[in-house]
Amino acid sequence: MIEKINNQIRVKEVRVISDDGENFGVLDTQKAIKLAEERGLDLIEISPNANPPVAKITDYGRFQYEKNKKQKKAKENAHLTETKSIQIKIGTGKNDLNLKAKRASEWLREGHRIKVELFLPGRTKYMDKKFLEERLNRILNLITEEYKIAEEFKKVPKGVMITLEKGSKKEKNENK
Repeated sequence: MIEKINNQIRVKEVRVISDDGENFGVLDTQKAIKLAEERGLDLIEISPNANPPVAKITDYGRFQYEKNKKQKKAKENAHLTETKSIQIKIGTGKNDLNLKAKRASEWLREGHRIKVELFLPGRTKYMDKKFLEERLNRILNLITEEYKIAEEFKKVPKGVMITLEKGSKKEKNENK
């Protein structure tokens, strides 16, 4: 969003606040520009959709600097979550399940989503739904990290899957 400054502001009246938070109330735009010039600062429209629009008397260069600084800090704090995938089969052994559950727990600790897929080749796609859910629950019971179910048990072209997210133990117990 590009802010309008000084003579770029085309509305008749603006609500004016100063750099230190002092409220001047609603002023005629030209009076507000003169007030800003007397202080050696700029009038910057910060909220054009308000009625009347809100303008701030401040140094434009410092205003841009602060705005960019806030955006950089927000970008740094934004945590990208990936969807990691774990694939098991009906006959996957206990040790392999333990390894995959351990990896899933690490990923949950890091804040990632996990898609657990039960791969069903050929005729196994048509097995009883309860049996398939029980097979999927074998790995869910081995995951040590707290989680919640983001997407319930559902059929996909390769078999069945469930999606997990980081959550509280209470939610984990409710979903079982």
